[in-house]
Order: sequence, then C-alpha cells, then structure tokens
Amino acid sequence: MRFLSTRRRNPAAKPLLLLLALVLVGSAYALISPSASSSADSNVSSQVAAGKAIFETNCSSCHGMNGEGTSQAPSLAGVGAASVDFQMGSGRMPMARPEAQAPAKATDFTSEEISQVAAYVASLAPGPEIPSSDQYSTAGLTAEQLARGGELFRTNCSACHNIEGRGGALPNGSYAPSLMKTSGKHIYEAMRTGPQQMPVFAKGTMTDQDVKEIIGYLNTTHAQPSDGGFALGGLGPVSEGLWAWVIGIGACVLVAIWLARKGARSR
Repeated sequence: MRFLSTRRRNPAAKPLLLLLALVLVGSAYALISPSASSSADSNVSSQVAAGKAIFETNCSSCHGMNGEGTSQAPSLAGVGAASVDFQMGSGRMPMARPEAQAPAKATDFTSEEISQVAAYVASLAPGPEIPSSDQYSTAGLTAEQLARGGELFRTNCSACHNIEGRGGALPNGSYAPSLMKTSGKHIYEAMRTGPQQMPVFAKGTMTDQDVKEIIGYLNTTHAQPSDGGFALGGLGPVSEGLWAWVIGIGACVLVAIWLARKGARSR
C-alpha cells in the first residue's frame, strides 16, 4: 500500500507573503513618488522666486516688499492668483500713477511673467485660482441658457455696466468699464475677485454655469449687428428717453415759439 505524503503549510506563510508584497509595493512607490513630488515642488518654488523678483521690481513700491500693503495700495494677501492674472493681464497693474481707477490697456508683461507673479501672490495666502477654460467657455450653450444669462446680467450687472455691457459712470471719478472687448477669462476673474468698485460674486452666489451664461449673453449681444437704425450707443431707455425729450419737446417748443410770433405779427 502506497501512502502519499502531504506537506502542511506553515500558518504564518500567508501573512509573511502579504507583508513581503506590501514592502515591495511601498519600496517601488517610494522610489518613484518622491522624485516626482520634489520635481513639482522645485518647479513651483522656482516660479514663485521668479515672480517675487518681478514683483519687487514693479509692484513693491505701492504694495510693499512682501505684498503687505502700504498707504498707497492694499495688501495682496488672499487676493489669489486670479486677481493678479486679471489686473496684470488687462494692463491695469502696475499703475503708472495713482488714479481714481486703473484703466485697461495693453500689458507690458508676457503670460509667463504674469503666471510667475500670480504664483508668488498666491503663496502669500490662499485665494481664487486662475480658472481653466472649462470654467468660462461658452461652447454648447443653448438659446435658453443665453437668455437666462441675459436675465442674470440685467439683474446683477446692468446697473453699472449698462444693459449691453458698454460701461457707465460711478461716483467719485470711478466707472464701470466697457465689456465689449473683455475676454471671457477676465470677466470670470473679475466676478470672482471683485476688482476696484465691483462686488465679489462667489460660487455660492453665482455658479460657474451662471458665469458661463452671462459671458455667452455678452458675446452674443456684442456680435449682433445694429439692424434697427440708430443704436444710440446701446445705452438702453436712458439715451432713448433723452433723445425723445430733445427731439420731441424741442420740436414742441419751436412750434410754440413760431405760433407766438405769428400771433404777435397778426395783431
């Protein structure tokens, strides 16, 4: 009779194999992850350092050497990278001289330099980040969404920017700038950061979808030709009412003067 001998496994074999597998996976991750992480940290650090150098040369005279603010300009702690991208990208900053409001103009900085300064300012304290294109792109918006964007704009923005976004005057020498040539990215950043006299529209108040629809409404409105005669600057009922008074009441006054003269002559 033949007996088959069976070898019994040690109960500790499975835990040992599992422990060995974990050690191998951990070692492989440790070899790869730190190098990638350190490389990313190094890139961020170099960008922040380059941004600080640009900041000290062009911005520190007003905002302070560390962005702490002075009597001429506020602190930049917490304004975020989005605020820097808007202000420098639209040429509003740095200002050549103190004014009631910084006007938009062509910027003297490259997009890389603006990103570097934005990275430095973002390192001071957390704040709104530069948006991705998905957050302000208007591609695929339906007619209903564009109409809703018009309602949102008229409710929240037209009191200052005019019903078509052509801008308007504000107290103390300030003004709401025209949005006719403002990019969707800069509109998004302005709504999130509240530059100058503008209020901040946080995501809890105005979602990214709301902002997209507002941008879509403005783009659609500005692209439409003026087929109805004189556009009167697109200023809405104010300019239309003014011309009604000038032409209508003026005509009535002229007729009244003519009738008075004619009556005087007949006597």
